[in-house]
Amino acid sequence: MSAVDPFALFAVAVSAVLATPVKNHLPTTSRNRFDFPVQGSRVDETIRWLQGRPYYEGQLRERRRVPGREAAFADVGLDDRLASALESRGIEDLYAHQADAVEAVRDGENVVLATRTASGKSLAYTVPAFERALDERATTLYIAPQVALINDQEETLSDLAHDLGFASGVSVAQYTGRQDRSEKEAIRDRQPTVLLTTPDMLHYGIMPHSHRLWDWFFERLETVVIDEVHEYRGVFGSHVSLVLRRLARICERFDADPEWVCCSATISNPVDHAATVTGQSPDSFALVDEDASATGPTHWLFWNPPEYDGGGFGSGRRRSNHVETKRLFVDLVARGFQTVAFTQSRQTAERYATDSASDLRSRDEHEAARSVEAYQAALPDERRTEIEDGLQSGDVRGVWSTNALELGVDIGGLDAVLLDGYPGTRMAAFQQAGRAGRGTDPSLVALVAGEDQLDQYLMAHPTDFFDEPPEEAISNPENEHLMPDHVRSAARETWLRPEDERHFGDRFPDIVAALTDEGVLDRRTTDGGVRWTDAGGGSPQHEMSLRTIADQEIRLRDRRDGDVIATLPFDDALRDAHPSAIYHHQGQDYEVVALDLGSGVADMAPVRPDYYTQVLHDKDIVVETDCRERTLEMTDVEDVTVRFADITMKKQITGFERRDRQSGEPIGRESLDLPETTLETEALYFTVPPAVETDLRAAGESPDAFPGAIHAAEHGMISLFPLSFLCDRRDVGGLSTPMHPHTERATIFVYDGYPGGVGLTSRAYETVTDLAERTLGMIRDCHCADGCPACVQSPHCGNANDPLEKGLAADLLAALVE
Repeated sequence: MSAVDPFALFAVAVSAVLATPVKNHLPTTSRNRFDFPVQGSRVDETIRWLQGRPYYEGQLRERRRVPGREAAFADVGLDDRLASALESRGIEDLYAHQADAVEAVRDGENVVLATRTASGKSLAYTVPAFERALDERATTLYIAPQVALINDQEETLSDLAHDLGFASGVSVAQYTGRQDRSEKEAIRDRQPTVLLTTPDMLHYGIMPHSHRLWDWFFERLETVVIDEVHEYRGVFGSHVSLVLRRLARICERFDADPEWVCCSATISNPVDHAATVTGQSPDSFALVDEDASATGPTHWLFWNPPEYDGGGFGSGRRRSNHVETKRLFVDLVARGFQTVAFTQSRQTAERYATDSASDLRSRDEHEAARSVEAYQAALPDERRTEIEDGLQSGDVRGVWSTNALELGVDIGGLDAVLLDGYPGTRMAAFQQAGRAGRGTDPSLVALVAGEDQLDQYLMAHPTDFFDEPPEEAISNPENEHLMPDHVRSAARETWLRPEDERHFGDRFPDIVAALTDEGVLDRRTTDGGVRWTDAGGGSPQHEMSLRTIADQEIRLRDRRDGDVIATLPFDDALRDAHPSAIYHHQGQDYEVVALDLGSGVADMAPVRPDYYTQVLHDKDIVVETDCRERTLEMTDVEDVTVRFADITMKKQITGFERRDRQSGEPIGRESLDLPETTLETEALYFTVPPAVETDLRAAGESPDAFPGAIHAAEHGMISLFPLSFLCDRRDVGGLSTPMHPHTERATIFVYDGYPGGVGLTSRAYETVTDLAERTLGMIRDCHCADGCPACVQSPHCGNANDPLEKGLAADLLAALVE
């Protein structure tokens, strides 16, 4: 029997042959000839065997065994009908963490449930949702960031509701972009008790019509489920945080006071983040984070590809992590391990699934070769379902997948998971690794490192991966660039009152006043006090996207047929779709043959180049307001002050380089004539003490040595942001200058890469000492001579990584924090 996410049981077809009910276990299913228990001794034996393979050159840098545990159950009294439906699927008791969450919701508390993948979080909100629907036809609103997750939940919830019987009154429906107008009308007429939707549809398809079409739903709303709450971060999370504040206002108008149930991956700030996203008080949340589900032991391998020897690649360049992952994948599948390799692009998944099958055929493993698949979000629904079912049944033995298989898809437990490159955050790594483990059987997880800073830092510091606190999720609902549109949308949904400041924060009165002065809002005096209504025409909800903060977008058009293959925000288009740029999209390279900024179109032609392009730019930062300052801790150098400020960053793209696709070496450079862009955002910055600058200049061997030192330190600090916060390194930018007019000293800036900021540098300002210490450790541990992709080189540098002085950057950081 395999202990897995118990809620995944609901998706089993009614016609399936069910085994004898066992607590929180799935029925046994038949599997093919490759299926046999992966016992601990077999995992150990396989690891030793891998170390004896011809390609093994000492890649194994760290091995850890994370012990398994027995399940802990708790009794919660269930409605007889619901208990019977669950028992028919083998669920007699709830795990202790599920029971704790259910009881908290019953007691009227908001809940954050933060446990591992496949620990049964879904059941924790399904029980109260169905109980409330059974008792009084109360409604539940389920919100998820991905339609794929909604599809999975709709199927499982609908099956359970069906087994309760028509007379139960419990019904489930999704309300997303998948339905046409008549289907949406039919859903509203049916009045489901559990409604599943995305934040986008809630924003422009439900809340604007709350009083006219959805009064029946909001009047009875008792539960709001925010699934995958950790996904609501950055620009998207900041938008969604404002959407949910608008939702809370609508609930108030209908005298509804729902409990909020937030499900999260393991992050370091689950309560604070849930409170930020929902607008509810942190004190109102009960935290449930002690996972009581059963797991087997997990054997972790940190696998670092060998460095190249010569060949023009330079020190620090490593062999392809894709090839290393493929070797492990083929070996494991051939030995009977059902394996998923997670990689970061669709084309990589497709290519290496094909290559892996070919390698298996070359070993005469033809049956195994036929059982290898590629999985990614662009596949048709039917094809994805076929692969998912194959993983559950055992017919599919190996899959190369993007993160589309990471969440929200029921595939049972795997024998092994390979991470083809560090996925960017420990949260994502553990989410993907959580797919490994069939019941309490041992499982194998291997992280195959790429050559950039995060991968190599973790190869050198594995304790930071296993033992340090997880990353924080950050969003900023007080972003002044986002709030006005949401305040106007709120006014369209139901009039604004001065008391709405408690939803939108301290900036609300000033934003309302500004919108009123602009004629966007009408101010009215009523018997109940001052009110504001939307004075504009159109739909403010449809005039903004929750997925971007940009006012202008550029359409990327295939010139062969005129089809638009993608859209980019204006600033991103200047960087990635400038004239002669090579743009990669879904496995195909395109060259930009024309960019018309006036009409917002970039025409592109398919090409097969042996190079890629990278822009060059000049930057300037103006400090508008210094908001906060603090002194660096653990330093013998005086007058080292870190400041947090509102800034304006101006960027002028000056040209681009063509770089060899294999070596990364520049092979050509051209100038560009593009408009300057301006970004108003937030930043942290600090100056270099004069005494330290004097020492560094004296130690340098060229005039560029000191500028190279601060440039390298800036790159290193930016690269390690994702170790502390759930973000991508491109979410932040930087500037280092030997003399800045605001400080009249050498200064290093790190700024949020989005208008108004999304909270990243605000939080990093509080922990900058830790960031500097980690950066120092990374630079010192890298044994390259002059700087490489594993320490201070950046793939996004607008100055072509010139100048960089790795050694002096370490001396600078040491002077600041040691």
